[in-house]
Amino acid sequence: MTSNHEAGIVVAVCRNPQPGLPKPIVDEINLLDDLGVEGDYHAGKLVRHRYLARKNPNQPNLRQVLLVDTQAYQDVALQDIQLGPGAMGENITIQGLPLMQLPIGTLLSIGIALLEVTEVRTPCKQLNGMHPDLLQAVTTKDQGKKKL
Repeated sequence: MTSNHEAGIVVAVCRNPQPGLPKPIVDEINLLDDLGVEGDYHAGKLVRHRYLARKNPNQPNLRQVLLVDTQAYQDVALQDIQLGPGAMGENITIQGLPLMQLPIGTLLSIGIALLEVTEVRTPCKQLNGMHPDLLQAVTTKDQGKKKL
């Protein structure tokens, strides 16, 4: 595990007890140890992502809390896609911290919570429900593979 000493600012927190997008912005969230965001569909010890749960419902949940950097929204705005926090399904929207550049295992301190980066999330087609070109806008080709 690595520690990151850069500072970012939380600009929004979101949760939704139902699956799907967007996740509504709320005034606050409660992060539960080894579960995720209290009251959010993706909280729990076992996988909650519907596709992964169909494959193996007994695997550990590595997607308990989703973070998105505001830079992602700025990047899609350059492609005439105007969206705001929660539209990509994140629980926490952060400004000023390059989340996509953090290595797996990085520890982030948010409030009194300590979060570990467990994976870089692959964008899914549900994003196109927010805008028909959103998946394409957040995905680029890198050596023949899709990469965020």
